[in-house]
Amino acid sequence: MPARFLDRLFKRTAPSPHETSDDGQSLSASAAYRAALARAPDDWKSLKAIAESALQNGELAQAVELFDDLIGRAPGDPELYYKRANAHSRLGRAELAVADYDRAIGLRPDYANAYCNRGAALAALNRSDEALASYERALALNPGDYFAYFNQAAVFKGKSQLEDALRSYDSAIALKQDYLEAFVNRGHLLQELGRHDAAVASYERALQLAPDFAKAHFGRGSALLALKRFAAAIDCFVRASESTEDNKYLLGLRRHAQMHICDWHDLETDLERMSSGLMAGDQISAPLAVLALFDSPPLQRLAAEAWVSAECPPDDSLGPIPVRAPGDKIRVGYFSADFRLHPVSLLMAEFFERHDRSRFEVIAFAFGPKTRDEMTNRLAGVFDRFIDVDDRTDAEIALLAREIGIDIAVDLGGFTDQNRSKVFALRASPIQISYIGYLGTMGASYMDYLVADQIVIPVEQREHYAEKIIYLPSYQATDSRRPEPRRALTREDLGLPSSGFVFCCFNSNYKIMPTTFSVWMRVLARVPGSTMFLYVDNDTAQRNLTIAAERRGVDPGRLIFGKRLALEDYLARFRAMDLFLDTLPYNAGTTASDALWAGLPVLTCKGHSIAARVAASVLTAIGVPELTVSTYEEYEELAVRLALDPAELGRIRRTIADNRKSAPLFDCARFTRAMEQAFSRIYECSQSGSPPEDIFVEP
Repeated sequence: MPARFLDRLFKRTAPSPHETSDDGQSLSASAAYRAALARAPDDWKSLKAIAESALQNGELAQAVELFDDLIGRAPGDPELYYKRANAHSRLGRAELAVADYDRAIGLRPDYANAYCNRGAALAALNRSDEALASYERALALNPGDYFAYFNQAAVFKGKSQLEDALRSYDSAIALKQDYLEAFVNRGHLLQELGRHDAAVASYERALQLAPDFAKAHFGRGSALLALKRFAAAIDCFVRASESTEDNKYLLGLRRHAQMHICDWHDLETDLERMSSGLMAGDQISAPLAVLALFDSPPLQRLAAEAWVSAECPPDDSLGPIPVRAPGDKIRVGYFSADFRLHPVSLLMAEFFERHDRSRFEVIAFAFGPKTRDEMTNRLAGVFDRFIDVDDRTDAEIALLAREIGIDIAVDLGGFTDQNRSKVFALRASPIQISYIGYLGTMGASYMDYLVADQIVIPVEQREHYAEKIIYLPSYQATDSRRPEPRRALTREDLGLPSSGFVFCCFNSNYKIMPTTFSVWMRVLARVPGSTMFLYVDNDTAQRNLTIAAERRGVDPGRLIFGKRLALEDYLARFRAMDLFLDTLPYNAGTTASDALWAGLPVLTCKGHSIAARVAASVLTAIGVPELTVSTYEEYEELAVRLALDPAELGRIRRTIADNRKSAPLFDCARFTRAMEQAFSRIYECSQSGSPPEDIFVEP
């Protein structure tokens, strides 16, 4: 769960500490004021008290009217302007609020509270530098104002000055050691900084103050999830769900965490609740979890649209993009948190290298983890410009892309971790494309195109995607320059028996559905002496899968588990296996092409959504479409037949080996030409003023 999302989810609209609360009766303030005027027109104290009561009780429009009258009677009273400004601010009238705070300060230059609240009004107007200056003045006048530090932190956060924001939260907490909201927001910030252990500690301090505070439980759960402490994260989400507070997205996140440990308890009940909630338009799950749980393009679109509406709606605050005259080259910007050893870059690296620099200028906009590994080093020298924008705000990134003159902006992340979808909501470029990182529609009007082929999005499924579709001859870019394994891994190295057929699946644990696992166990039962090698990234998943096998009548000893390996050993491990069994509804993507690169056949059962059809696309692109089936029954039968027919499996292996250097899957030069042809066509369409339309690039 991105920390930026946590900030939005847990944003609090707190009353200013410079106003005292009052549970006064909710009578008409205007009527009371008129009665007081009739009774004692010179009773200034009573008249002012009625206006202040209206403000405290939320009768804001009436409060403004009453303070108008009072100011007319005493235009030199700074407190009246200050109080009216507070009413304007709470009504969302930030411009009027700033004007009144300025009047109050003009009358009382040392009015610390006015400077503080003026900062909040300026921040609401996105005048962040002025807001910070106002907070600095407030703190100079009143160094003990913890609320000024708290609000200052939010402005620093909005400017992506995260270390400054952290110092402000620390200052607020030093002044108010029971500052619940500060501990929670500090936890969100630490998550964004990648300091998840420190974030957990901050949330735990909040929970010491308020053991039932749902937002602290939710935040702590998100940090624990990032640390892969899945069981503890689930406990936090359960605690958060016990609250009556707004728990949007909580069900989806809790279920996603459970899938990471292969905990399928109450899965069907959760799926029914999520499906009903999505159809009702509820904010019940982040889109990524829906991809892994439902093979339903309509539900995936509903999840994306609900997310966009609540978290990153279209934002025209930067205005339209000025028309730019055609240049000598088309400028393409690639936006990603994954320019590192990550599946996206492992697929895309050669594509970036092969871009035709005589026709295209390519620029990387990098954000996310501050990783500098061999892939980052490789890519940094490939792009015409490699710009680290992680410390910039979404608006600053969008403006930078506009200033550079990006013609086509490609989002390589979509709704995955560390995403910056708001950049696209603000319009970074006249043409905006989603590709490879997120296998579904983004459901956003500001995403113009989605890259696909006719396997991952059949034309008859077209209506479920908000974007126009760029249909390429094949979907997945792949890197044919990836390293070859330098050493062989034996069965003994991997803990496998010396003989017998070896099935495997190296997909992430959250992709394993109980229906798929049941098929695997039936296959093991039908193939004597066979074993199943599974990748696991946590001991709880291993334990749960072992129990699940036993419940299905399979000796748990026939499951062999492996952990994450270095890239070359990871590729070598495939060569010790006999057949890769894919998952549904979220297929192997990069993992499928890795297996085929190593010569290992992959058997997939295709569904309806992109995530459920990507392996079918990959297998077609390597020339073995016969490894794609459409039902679980066919999947089980073909797995058994291939295990029992070494001649047929050997033929498929030879086909994969023969096609590796010639079939489309690993022909990155061919893929690059097709994508560049698509870029040229959509650029010409944009330059002509025509709206986006589906395009088909011929082989």
